[in-house]
Amino acid sequence: MGGSVFDRTIPPDHRNSSASLQDVITRNRVSGNGGVYAVCSAHPWVIDAASQQAKENDAVLHIESTSSQVNQLGGYTGQTPAQFAAFVHSSAQRMAFATDRILLGGDHLGPFPWRDQSSGDAMQKACELVRACVLAGYAKIHLDASMACADDPQVLPEDIVAERAALLCLAAEDTAKELPPGATLPLYVIGTEVPPPGGESASGGAPVVTTVENLHHTLEIFNRSFDERGLSAAWQRVIGVVVQPGVDFGDDVVFDYEKTRARSLSAALPVSPSLVYEAHSTDYQTPSALAQMVGDHFAILKVGPWLTFAFREAIFALSLIAGKKSHTLSRVREVLDEIMLRNPVYWRSYYQGNESQLRLSRAYSYSDRCRYYWHEPAIAAEIERLLDNLKTHSFPLTLVSQYLPYEYAAIRVGEIEPRPEAIVRYHIQSVLRIYAAACGMILKKG
Repeated sequence: MGGSVFDRTIPPDHRNSSASLQDVITRNRVSGNGGVYAVCSAHPWVIDAASQQAKENDAVLHIESTSSQVNQLGGYTGQTPAQFAAFVHSSAQRMAFATDRILLGGDHLGPFPWRDQSSGDAMQKACELVRACVLAGYAKIHLDASMACADDPQVLPEDIVAERAALLCLAAEDTAKELPPGATLPLYVIGTEVPPPGGESASGGAPVVTTVENLHHTLEIFNRSFDERGLSAAWQRVIGVVVQPGVDFGDDVVFDYEKTRARSLSAALPVSPSLVYEAHSTDYQTPSALAQMVGDHFAILKVGPWLTFAFREAIFALSLIAGKKSHTLSRVREVLDEIMLRNPVYWRSYYQGNESQLRLSRAYSYSDRCRYYWHEPAIAAEIERLLDNLKTHSFPLTLVSQYLPYEYAAIRVGEIEPRPEAIVRYHIQSVLRIYAAACGMILKKG
């Protein structure tokens, strides 16, 4: 894809979305009411569904990309930050959603994609990434320098992590001076107890909840590092700290939120900066657990794999519906597995077992490593064939009832049309509606 890495064309004004996020944070700190979910995905169907859901909720569309997905060299999506911003805005316009209600965020912005290089080289590239994100209109930056580089000790001391985060913040602040007059300054998220970008737990035990002592220590050394770099004003725009509330998921397990385990952390919000907790890997939590987390000041909920998991569910179900017809069938499921076997780099280290177990994991795992393969041309062509078949040859609603009962109910009451695209989008939105409810977003009355 073309375009300058440092394209200064800023997407439509994002001041409204930034102010809305700060309002949510203030309200949550005072009362425990209200939160926001961040969609961490670059999948086109997911972005369209998120745009539609934000429109129905009259809410901010909060979309984040990771340093591995999107960076100045293209990432694994092939998109720079400017291109990703244009992609999200194009989706919003297609869904007739107001683009000034979009909040773009950078997740795990730091040296992770270049961690096999020296720390100096990796941090230089990480600063370039932060700069590209700010110029592209990203309003929320997660400063994450927690990973070790080639010349680092295996576990980085927290003071080095904080010092590098301050360097990333300095790059963002310097870049913000180049934005048009009146542009909103970046908001920041910090924290060292973070899962790896795109990674999920593969262990058999629930993660340990962040201790209050560790929280206070993190805030203290980050504050000091910011002050040493002359970033005291930026410190006041730190709106979130990543902590571990005890939730995670792996191949076939979900570690549920337990309010009693997180009680001390919930009560330990700092006075300054005025922030809330950001919770990663909240995918597959129950509706009540997500609502409890918001009430306990884990007010920023990150969700990603669950959304592509829902996309995969819908596509597989539609392939079963199409399989009952006599026309030329799509081989989407078979081609997906063939390509995953041909290029196992994205799933091999996550799944264990014999061939039967691996085959099951490749298709159905909570980790949803197949999300890295949907963009492959051969798979995309099979999905297109599947959708064309279902549009060309009518399918009985009794089959929708069999394989997609919630979508069947929505079709029956006229909430969606009996079209395959509408069915897929609605199925992804079924996850987003859980997050919208947990965050206190009220659906607009039709």
